[in-house]
Amino acid sequence: MERSIIHFDMDAFFASIEQRDFPQYAGKPIVVGGLPNERGVVATCSYEARPFGIHSAMSSRTAKYLCPDIIFVKPRFAVYREVSSQIKEVFCSYTELVEMLSLDEAYLDTTATTSNLKSARELAYQVKNRVLTKTKLTVSAGISYNKFLAKIASDIDKPDGCYLIRPEDSSEFIAQLAIGKFHGIGKVTQKRMHQMGIKTGADLRACSRNLLVDTFGKVGHYYYQAARGIDNREVVPHRPRKSIGAETTFRRDLIHTNKIMQALNQRALEVARILATRHLSGRTVTLKIKYADFHQITRSHTLVHPLTGLKEMRRLLKILLQKTEVGKRPVRLLGVSVSNLCASGVIRQETIDFSDE
Repeated sequence: MERSIIHFDMDAFFASIEQRDFPQYAGKPIVVGGLPNERGVVATCSYEARPFGIHSAMSSRTAKYLCPDIIFVKPRFAVYREVSSQIKEVFCSYTELVEMLSLDEAYLDTTATTSNLKSARELAYQVKNRVLTKTKLTVSAGISYNKFLAKIASDIDKPDGCYLIRPEDSSEFIAQLAIGKFHGIGKVTQKRMHQMGIKTGADLRACSRNLLVDTFGKVGHYYYQAARGIDNREVVPHRPRKSIGAETTFRRDLIHTNKIMQALNQRALEVARILATRHLSGRTVTLKIKYADFHQITRSHTLVHPLTGLKEMRRLLKILLQKTEVGKRPVRLLGVSVSNLCASGVIRQETIDFSDE
C-alpha cells in the first residue's frame, strides 16, 4: 500500500502567537528571543522580519543591526506549550500515528484513514482549517509517500501552504532540488559537496553508494537513498526522550576558569534535578561550549554504568573541561546534557544522590 505521510509545520509559531495575542505587533517585524544588550539569540521571527535577513539562531544584536526598528519580545514558553497541546489534539483526532518533533512540527501517517495521496491532501486542508479555527494560527502542510519528501514539501508554499509530491513526480522533483534543501545536509556538508561538484539532487544521484559512504561515513547511505526518494522511516508516536540538558548564554563572556566551573556546576545541578524528578539516570555526559567567536564544540564521556549522582557528573565535567580551550578563549555559552538514559532502578536507589552539595 502506498503510504500517506503529512508533515505539518506551524508558520513562525512563537512570533505568530505574539502577534495574535498582542494586536500592536500585527504586521510588524518582531523577534522572539533575548534582548541585544543581554547577549540574546533569535528563537524565531515574524515573516515581516525575514526580508531583512533575520533568522532563527542569529544573535539579537545582529538582528537589531539588520533592522533597527525590530521589536524584541521575550518568549512565553508556557503559552507556546499550551497552544501546541491544542494543535496536537487536532492532529490526534484524525490519526493515532502522530509524531511530534517539537512544539510546532509533526508528522502524521494517514495511510489507514486516506485511500490515496489526493485524499491525504484533502485531509491536510481539513486539519489546517481546524487549527486555524481553534488557534487563529496558520500551519503549512507537506504531503508525500515518505517523511523525507513530506518535510521538504511543507517548506515550499510557506506560509499557510499545502503541497503534494506524488511518487511519479518525485524523481524529477529531487533531481532539480538544490543540495542545500536536503534535510540533514548542513552548511559544512553542502560546501564539501559543492567542492565535489554535487549541487543538485541529480548530481547526488550520480554518485555511487561507496563514494558517498567513503566520503561522508554512515550518513552516506542516507544521502544515496534520499537522492532516489527512498525513506522507509515510520511515523513513531511517543518518541522516547534521548537526553536531558540545560544550557545558558551569558550576558558577558566568561574568561576565568573558576567562574566557568561555577556556571557549569549550576547547569549540572539543573540537569540532575530533572533526572531525579523523572527517576532517570544516564551513561553519557556531554559538555557543550560556544566561544565568543561563535565556534561551538562538544566533549563527551560514556560510562560503563549509569551515573550515581551529581558528584560523579561534576567530576566528569571537570575532566571534559580540561579537553577544551577554556581559560584561553572567552566563553559565550555553556551546556550540560546526559544521554543514554535509563531508569534509575537499574542501580540501588540509595546510591543515587542528585541533591545539591
